Amino acid sequence: MRRNVPDGPGEPEPQPLSARSVVLSLLLGTHPAELPARELARAVEPFGVGGSTLRAALSRMVAAGDLRRTDTGYRLSDRLLERQRRQDEAVRPRTRAWHGDWEMVVITATGRGPAERAELRARLAGLRLAELREGVWLRPANLDRPLPDDLGRVAEHYTARPGRPARETAARLWPLGAWSATARALLDLVAREDRPAARLAAFAAVVRHLLADPVLPPPLLPADWPGPALRAAYAGYQREMARVVGVREDDGRG
Repeated sequence: MRRNVPDGPGEPEPQPLSARSVVLSLLLGTHPAELPARELARAVEPFGVGGSTLRAALSRMVAAGDLRRTDTGYRLSDRLLERQRRQDEAVRPRTRAWHGDWEMVVITATGRGPAERAELRARLAGLRLAELREGVWLRPANLDRPLPDDLGRVAEHYTARPGRPARETAARLWPLGAWSATARALLDLVAREDRPAARLAAFAAVVRHLLADPVLPPPLLPADWPGPALRAAYAGYQREMARVVGVREDDGRG
């Protein structure tokens, strides 16, 4: 049985954000993900990013393909719009009623190199599947989302019901205690932090942690699971940031 442990569980230690990270954090939380240059310059000021630093960062980000110039400002590239979509789903996952079935994905492709295997593992983890054993991934069938069509080229998808109790299976697949402890520490951190740059860094850590939430059905979760509270805290911060950048915040689903 493999243990699906996210990197670096434990006490959160948000790192100071660079000018690039500040710009990305603002745009990733803005719908649509585009801001006029003047509004962007105003929005980054509370986070300690000056005009010359911002201009240099924007130039590098356009050259690197992170941003695209528009007639009036900057927008996220298509690659980062996909990242925004994943972030939106992490904050507001679509779920459905769970009746006991599990999704199971079995890797059937052979002859793949280490890089291809690592990429596939990252994709499956991003779909909130957990590895039961080498090449066998599963999760409760409570997410309202299809699996990517191209996954069928390397894997088979099944519906299953594990023989052992579902709650026990979930506890073996995901480090629920560690995730919960870090989530509570993050809630404490964002509640006491009032400096704009530090709050932005803390909420960036919140988003990263939400991406690792398995989004299990309530019957499989420990008591007092902090996932909803962490999502509510981030939703409040999104509204706060929408006021900072001067645009209407929505759920990013168009």
